[in-house]
Amino acid sequence: MSKSPLKKRSLVFFLVPQFTLLPFAGAVETLRIANRMLGYDAYEWRIASADGQRVLSSSGIGIEVNTALADERRFLSGENRPSMVLVCSGIDVETFSNKSVNAWLREAYNRGAAVGSLCTGAHVLAQAGLLNGKRCAIHWENLPGFSESFPQAEVYADLYEVDGNLYTCAGGTASLDMMLNLIGQDFGEGLVNRVCEQHLTDRVRSANDRQRLPLRARLGVQNGKVLSIIELMESNLSEPLSLLEIADHAGLSRRQIERLFRQEMGRSPARYYLEIRLDRARHLLVQSSMPVVEVAVACGFVSASHFSKCYREVYNRSPQQERAERKLMSARAAATTTTAVAA
Repeated sequence: MSKSPLKKRSLVFFLVPQFTLLPFAGAVETLRIANRMLGYDAYEWRIASADGQRVLSSSGIGIEVNTALADERRFLSGENRPSMVLVCSGIDVETFSNKSVNAWLREAYNRGAAVGSLCTGAHVLAQAGLLNGKRCAIHWENLPGFSESFPQAEVYADLYEVDGNLYTCAGGTASLDMMLNLIGQDFGEGLVNRVCEQHLTDRVRSANDRQRLPLRARLGVQNGKVLSIIELMESNLSEPLSLLEIADHAGLSRRQIERLFRQEMGRSPARYYLEIRLDRARHLLVQSSMPVVEVAVACGFVSASHFSKCYREVYNRSPQQERAERKLMSARAAATTTTAVAA
């Protein structure tokens, strides 16, 4: 009697310049450990780039690749066709645009391969049109710009999202959690637990575990009323609430709120509210091509001039200067990457 064939998956990790090393390494190492526990190569992978040349991560460490995009497009119609493609990116993903990559991702998906992303790679999937009407996850820092650029995608601040044959994760150690989910689908909870033991991971996080520290830990604030008010502020950035409306929600007087914020945050509630709106604006400026006036409106400012005045007071530069400086930094980083790869 013949034995049933061993279950296998083949993956392609596509590296975008300045990809984040941690989620890439976390995903690969999780699959490697699963293979070791199983005693055979259930998961096989290769690493690809657009031109077949090594790619520098955001930490400056270069990774050698196995194939170029042209090879991967050819493989889609042959025996080397992958069962899963994962786009690995990181900082400045907004500057990456490659129509051939978009076409390859769409073709892979249409041919039945699972398509996914690590860290900010959801941006590339969205560019390819694969996330319209789909649930996805992206690193919290990139979420504001992503949601403005791709309103058709249902983006969440979760560790990872699986929507049909689309897998996206927020980066960092979330890639480990998404790979554990994949391993669990393929081989069950027993193998997941053994991989966790090798990883020295004491628990498997669920997809909707929070990306960021709770407000209490992040801000070092213990007062529950202040925390609930800050959560209310963070949920109403495009149409800011008045202090009277906040007081009504919190069941406190304006004077009580003023006193609590002075004690806990060292500034007035109005000042704190302004700062978090400007922080969102800063992310939109560097992560999207939205006109400054649209950024102002998205962050609750009545005019571009008022927005610019407030921005300059907090960051000591205008919104236009912020965007120009970020573009210059990105251009320098790209030039450094090109020089390093050529060397």
